[in-house]
Amino acid sequence: MSWNITGGQVLREGRLQPGSVTLADGLIVPAAPGAMGFDASGLMVLPGIVDIHGDAHERALQPRPNVDFPAGFALRDAAAQCLGSGITTAYLGVTLSWEPGLRSLPSFLATLEALQTPPPGPDLRVHLRFEADNFAAEPAALAAIAAGQVHLLGFNDHTPGIVKKLNNPKELGKYAGRAGVSEEEMIALAHAAFNRRAEVPAMRGRLAEAARQAGIPMLSHDDATLEDRALFRALGAGICEFPMAEMVAQDARAAGEAVVMGAPNVVRGGSHLGWASAAPLAERGLVTVLASDYHWPALLAAPFRMVERGVLDLAQSWALVSSNPAHALGLMDRGRIAEGLRGDLTLTTPEGALAAVFSQGELAWVAPGVGRRLRGS
Repeated sequence: MSWNITGGQVLREGRLQPGSVTLADGLIVPAAPGAMGFDASGLMVLPGIVDIHGDAHERALQPRPNVDFPAGFALRDAAAQCLGSGITTAYLGVTLSWEPGLRSLPSFLATLEALQTPPPGPDLRVHLRFEADNFAAEPAALAAIAAGQVHLLGFNDHTPGIVKKLNNPKELGKYAGRAGVSEEEMIALAHAAFNRRAEVPAMRGRLAEAARQAGIPMLSHDDATLEDRALFRALGAGICEFPMAEMVAQDARAAGEAVVMGAPNVVRGGSHLGWASAAPLAERGLVTVLASDYHWPALLAAPFRMVERGVLDLAQSWALVSSNPAHALGLMDRGRIAEGLRGDLTLTTPEGALAAVFSQGELAWVAPGVGRRLRGS
């Protein structure tokens, strides 16, 4: 089906202007005879949101400790939630850890299997968040990368932090519940993983080489120091995600690298972990990409919150969730409204309420009452 979206304010070439957008065969095209009409009067027609890292799908897989749902069922829920947040391309942050349960190798493989027949709607991709000490899963990770099932490789290193928290009963209970094991088992597993730290650099090198061979981008996660950023830059990680210090973000930007922080940070007015506030860093050009992180709706709300702050206009703020992440990920076919690109659009009111979503040229989501805007060919 083809669509002619008229009457709205279209974000093209860095500014909002009255215009129309035509979609056919999954793409933005100059014209399409017999197209269905969509009256976008009073709405803004924006490029579809590209989420570089969202792990809210974990709550669909495991809404409570020891309560698990099949991956295919969970991903259908995740796809619907993404569309309801204006997200047309979602890199699911799939953590592959030495922990059993939610973040285990079987869970990772089940997710890959479910994505062989992906649910309709957004383009769901895999952001593999590989935990540094997960030696047993290395062969499976290398195979998935070589098979084209991984679209972004992230280098995680949460084991030291987990080990430090094992003496905290509340934290230990959280980790054991997520893994579905006893607290004693969790302690033993964490220490067994941590005892092989000397082998981590060599495995990171093998994973990085596999990613280079597959032509997929890489990112570092939670860089705390300039030395951390230099280490991962040397591996080929050209994206700096969630830097823990401003100087790390400055260093990444000086090297021309994308810097990612969380949209929930912007919407809430600061990090839930007490780290840097993303909004002022974005206004200074030190943060170039916003990610949903753990809450998909925040990614739609964040650009409008940035506009409210009075420094960036909507075009500049929307780039943080559309063209900038697309560019960082090497997706040259989306993130902007231009002829020949994917027909991914997010339509909102001027206040930021979601009205409709088009994904690859198809009307994929509409808000209540929006049906009256549809016109036959």
